[in-house]
Amino acid sequence: MEKVILVTGASAGIGRACADRLCQRGWRVFGASRRGTLPGGWTPMVMDVDSDTSVASGFETLLAQEQRLDAVVACAGWGLTGAVEQTPIADARDQLETNFWGAVRVVQHALPVMRRQQRGQIILVSSIGGIVGIPFQAFYSASKFAMEGYGEALAYEVAPFNIQVTMVEPGNVKTEFTSSRRDVVAPEGEHAYDAAVAKAVGTMADDEANGVEADVVVATVQRALEAKRPPRRMSVGKIDERMGIIGKRLLPYRLFEKAAKGSLGV
Repeated sequence: MEKVILVTGASAGIGRACADRLCQRGWRVFGASRRGTLPGGWTPMVMDVDSDTSVASGFETLLAQEQRLDAVVACAGWGLTGAVEQTPIADARDQLETNFWGAVRVVQHALPVMRRQQRGQIILVSSIGGIVGIPFQAFYSASKFAMEGYGEALAYEVAPFNIQVTMVEPGNVKTEFTSSRRDVVAPEGEHAYDAAVAKAVGTMADDEANGVEADVVVATVQRALEAKRPPRRMSVGKIDERMGIIGKRLLPYRLFEKAAKGSLGV
């Protein structure tokens, strides 16, 4: 029997690459996105993860066709750049609405199905930016820090039902994420952060342009899905980025910050 998987954020980037590769691996893939997307051998569906109604409707459609759900890969997300002081609360809320609450909505609809089946797998696409805060992308980092805590707590709760939870933590990845990032517009006449924002965001954009391909992240997702005992966390990216996770855990914090500043563009 083909295993059924839902991939959110399937219109582009890591989500699209996941849908394509898992379809090739024999999964029955439903690729969800806000505006829908062209099929790639898998089933496209419209699902806006910001909307309770849209997520519920998408699950009704999926389950009417399949009556089962073996895995979810929560990829939907976007980036917001700007100084914390200058970021409108509405923009900050929008960032967490998609990146964090969007994943929560999807998981809450998936869990009853998986619990009845007594098996299932949740892959949350987090970020190294959910472990190491990214200056001038504070609300992106906040959304991923939230996902890390949520996923860890969730794993305890659903383990008795044979449901596995893994956080995949990419570093810099070469995708459309960079060009679609939204910039906070500083208030007129306020230039206190302009130079610092430009430097930090420019550094990040250059690092993403030279980052790993989306397929490298997808290979990690695939390993998690195919593992007998999936790890709780799997980082993916260039070695210096992944070493930042270890450094934060092991180094005195002031020493870690000093070492990290250059790579973060501050």
